[in-house]
Amino acid sequence: MELQIQDLVTSIRKEGVDAANAEADSIIAEARKKADAIISDAKAEAAAAKAGAEKEIGVMKESAAVSAEQAKRDAMLSFKTEVQKEYEKLLKNDIRKELPGAALGKLIRAALAGEDVAQYSAEVAAVSDELKAELADEVRNGLEIKPTRGVNAGFRLTAKDGSGYFDCTDDAIAEMMMPYFRNLEI
Repeated sequence: MELQIQDLVTSIRKEGVDAANAEADSIIAEARKKADAIISDAKAEAAAAKAGAEKEIGVMKESAAVSAEQAKRDAMLSFKTEVQKEYEKLLKNDIRKELPGAALGKLIRAALAGEDVAQYSAEVAAVSDELKAELADEVRNGLEIKPTRGVNAGFRLTAKDGSGYFDCTDDAIAEMMMPYFRNLEI
């Protein structure tokens, strides 16, 4: 009987251990399954995050390239504007230097060619002796030469009756010439 009890206890123990081992194996299998699912989800999330980050980096790179191109274009336009301003200054300064009295008189005479000089007035920055000498015949024939505040260099030929004028001042000449400089490609 003692053997039977011992066999029974051994059998119960074996069944309990087997049941516990089976339960443990089942719990371990379930835990592994859950761990694999968590790892799989984490890998999917990491891949999605990486793809999102790469997309964002691509957008940022493209945006930076567009911004750099815009900055380059703006810098070139600014440079071109500054160069044009300098050309305009040089042109105006050269006009002032190149139109002393005698040269100015020749230009006025050329502008009046074929016209009745008595009908016109020449507005200049200053009336010099050189200018008077150059236009002596025209002055005798009725041309008026008068200094005018709005003329820095060159001249403005005005009809005495107020019907019109021919502007050949430094500003007007520079304005006429600047389109040739504005279209320069830099």
